[in-house]
Amino acid sequence: MAANTILVLPGCRSLCSSGRVSDGSTQPNFTQRTKVTSANILKFHSSFKGDVISFGLSNFNRQSIRDHQTYGRSWKVSQIKAVTTDLPVLTFPTFLPPDVELLREPVAREMAARIQHVPVQTSLTPNPIMTSCVIPKKTTSSVAVMLLHGFDSSLLEWRHSYPVLEDAGVETWAMDILGWGFSNAEGVKSYNVAAKREHMYEFWKNYVKKPMILVGPSLGGAAAIDFAVTHPEAVAKLVLVDAQGYTEGVGEMATLPKLLAYMGVAFLKSVPLRLYANTLIFTKASFDFLLDSMRVGRLHCLMPGWADATVSFMMSGGYNVTASIPQVQQETLIIWGERDTIVPKTFAEKFVADLPKASLKFIKDCGHIPHVEKPKEFSSILKEFYLQGQNLEGEEGLQTGQSIV
Repeated sequence: MAANTILVLPGCRSLCSSGRVSDGSTQPNFTQRTKVTSANILKFHSSFKGDVISFGLSNFNRQSIRDHQTYGRSWKVSQIKAVTTDLPVLTFPTFLPPDVELLREPVAREMAARIQHVPVQTSLTPNPIMTSCVIPKKTTSSVAVMLLHGFDSSLLEWRHSYPVLEDAGVETWAMDILGWGFSNAEGVKSYNVAAKREHMYEFWKNYVKKPMILVGPSLGGAAAIDFAVTHPEAVAKLVLVDAQGYTEGVGEMATLPKLLAYMGVAFLKSVPLRLYANTLIFTKASFDFLLDSMRVGRLHCLMPGWADATVSFMMSGGYNVTASIPQVQQETLIIWGERDTIVPKTFAEKFVADLPKASLKFIKDCGHIPHVEKPKEFSSILKEFYLQGQNLEGEEGLQTGQSIV
């Protein structure tokens, strides 16, 4: 058996460095034993130097799983299963939370290792905001693609699609919206819509420096609409992905007493909520995928100042872009997961009706975030939109004959 292989055994209640398993009825003399929880498994595996780790799934993360069921979704363990966890050694930026080491998806780890801080000077603070982003390996002489993320998320949301786009030669940028992700925004007084917009504009002006195809998923779609209407010179085309645009602000959350707002934000960071949210977002996913998606999705919540920034955004009222939608003059592509239960596809059709220059592409058997669930299909659609009407000649430009899928 290969080193660092995990055996998943029903009924096991402990981790053991000797490779033997306790079924709860016997008490062998293990050199190291610990209760089975998701955190302990990861810590144990990270420090384990032997060949095999054995543990069982029946008591795995008891807060989230009871009798192999997680919030209505069944998980069945009918046989011993070997899961290889050999991962390449990567060096992560020191500004990321230590829990980045717990990520298991190779694409998530690789993208996290590429995140960097660049200074962005704004009117929001005397000092530059150290802004987290992933910059392209190559640039073209034409437009760039800029990937935003959704509410309370980070650029790691693009871990599956970013490398597919980049491998096709698309000049692809990803940045964290102010107040979320991994930027260091110490000293910012408000994380309202105007602050997020200014920060995004200054990043574009100082680093991208060319018209963008701006891609906004979920609440990032509202951010993209707001930016495209305010700064049309920066946006060549717009892509809305299962976007929010017809929900006015954050609703009653804007009027919550601050103490209750902080309590709500603390719950937003919780493992059970994040795991449950993933069961709603993805149509078909293994438990391992959902678990690592939860780790990726809450990593930015461990950054200093995250709670303050999120509460500030909530108290500001959030995005209200319904009236701005007909003002969007850029050609707009709408990409929608056909089985989205978070923002139903009727909203996609409403966008088509209200936007002056819109086209719509559905992705079958897909939920709310197709760039994670169906990255090849999503990236193929986006690449085609990127190529339309462009002169992409140049030493490092995208070659039209390249295939993305």
